[in-house]
Amino acid sequence: MSRLEALTLQLAWDRLLAIVEEQAQALMRTAFSTVVREAGDLSAGVFSREGLMLAQAVTGTPGHVNAMAASVGKFLQRIPLDHLQPGDVLLTNDPWDGTGHLNDFTLVTPVFRNEQCVGMFASTSHIADVGGRGFGPDANDLFEEGLRIPISYLFRQGERDETLFRLLAANVRDPVTAEGDLYSLTACNDLGARQLLEMLDDFELADLVEVGEHILSTSAAAMRTEIGKLEEGEYRHQMRIDGYDEPVDLVAMLTVTDSSILIDFSASSPASPRGINVPLPYTEAYASFGVRCLVGNQIPNNAGSLGQIRVTAPVGCILNAQPPAAVSARHSIGQMLPDVVLGCLVQILPDKVPAEGASCIWNPVLRSAANFDNDDNFVTNPIFNGGTGARPGKDGLATTAFPSGVRTTSTEVSEATTPLVIWRKEYRPDSGGAGEFRGGLGQIVEIAHRHGRPFVVSKMFDRIAHPASGRLGGDAGMPGAVYIKGGDQLAGKGRDLVPAGATLVLETPGGGGLGDPDDRSERARAADLASGLSTR
Repeated sequence: MSRLEALTLQLAWDRLLAIVEEQAQALMRTAFSTVVREAGDLSAGVFSREGLMLAQAVTGTPGHVNAMAASVGKFLQRIPLDHLQPGDVLLTNDPWDGTGHLNDFTLVTPVFRNEQCVGMFASTSHIADVGGRGFGPDANDLFEEGLRIPISYLFRQGERDETLFRLLAANVRDPVTAEGDLYSLTACNDLGARQLLEMLDDFELADLVEVGEHILSTSAAAMRTEIGKLEEGEYRHQMRIDGYDEPVDLVAMLTVTDSSILIDFSASSPASPRGINVPLPYTEAYASFGVRCLVGNQIPNNAGSLGQIRVTAPVGCILNAQPPAAVSARHSIGQMLPDVVLGCLVQILPDKVPAEGASCIWNPVLRSAANFDNDDNFVTNPIFNGGTGARPGKDGLATTAFPSGVRTTSTEVSEATTPLVIWRKEYRPDSGGAGEFRGGLGQIVEIAHRHGRPFVVSKMFDRIAHPASGRLGGDAGMPGAVYIKGGDQLAGKGRDLVPAGATLVLETPGGGGLGDPDDRSERARAADLASGLSTR
């Protein structure tokens, strides 16, 4: 390959990365659901005509992106490439063909040039309501959780499938938002398709074949090189978390060879009777992300780099739940997996691994308790985050979304779109675990109804009974808590009624500390006290 050819391929690769980021930004700008528009609960990417992910947007979540990476191939198995035509758009929210639960809709749009498919764009976003019991962990099986749409046509040659749209509208509590979000997904894919065709014209390329092969082979080779720097062997780590009615054990055996990493979760807890089970694609997504945090983290995320990591879990394990298991709150388990994987990697890279963090987002579903009037009916899914674990050489980050990347929803947006008032939202002093480097702080949030009416909260919280552990002598972070102000403590998972006039309080967990607390500098201690982050 000449230097000019290599430069052209690299420029085309960079252009693809810019296109998918614009795709993601278009999705955020047009989304109807607050959690997508304000918090970035989405993914976007471009794929080869064979369904291999070539580039992903930086904006988005690992659970969406890495699960979506495996999803497009399943679309093509169901509807082969030679059946697709210009103007077709496919969709599904099947947890095992998409990204793990019914609230996530994945759309796939083929791109045609001179009557030949040259690539595909896919995107995923979280739609607030899909019927059933609503987003939460209380269901006994998938059928209770809402409407399940197998891989289907949303548009055929530019004409929308009216039957599917009517079916969706008849089964969700907010059909306007659901339909609007499907259009926003369609629009962002369409934007990516138009820009891809412009790129092919600019570079005088007939298709993406040569560029795609360069991307995947370069990324795979770079990842194999990084894995080859690790000490070969088997490394085991176990983490216990709250679960629903009883604790859940997440056990990983990570095996490093000269060119690949295998993560096996065979010793983990069995599937739960509640909606905290995890389909394997979501397990693969977050476990592989845990590896990518430390190994080859400068290598672009695509099918080439991801292909060097293999994740397995036995059928019937909580991390490989089978249909029709309830999976709505799969994130409350799945988002813990990077910390489990890092617990294996610390045995190889002891100076590079942070302490455990709050990990799973605190994302209550808040909705009206009864149909008082049109102004009072609401459903919202705000995002609140705890602290990350302390990092090598640095304190943990307060109220930060790791590993999900889903940002905290602003108070102003929550109050403007619902009859709720957030009376308090501030750092939670002392919640970060002590250490030479302190864990990140959680937050205290107080929520009430503006008119003093009751409202419902569906909770999917963890780290209440089992806080984030410290590392290398650091202390655990402070556990989370949820309760009625001046009243009862509430369970971390499940649905409760907040009584009329009452205030709901959330105290998100802190991250674990790193290193001996006695080694923390006096300057850092004084700064914590002066800023109110610490009281002791």
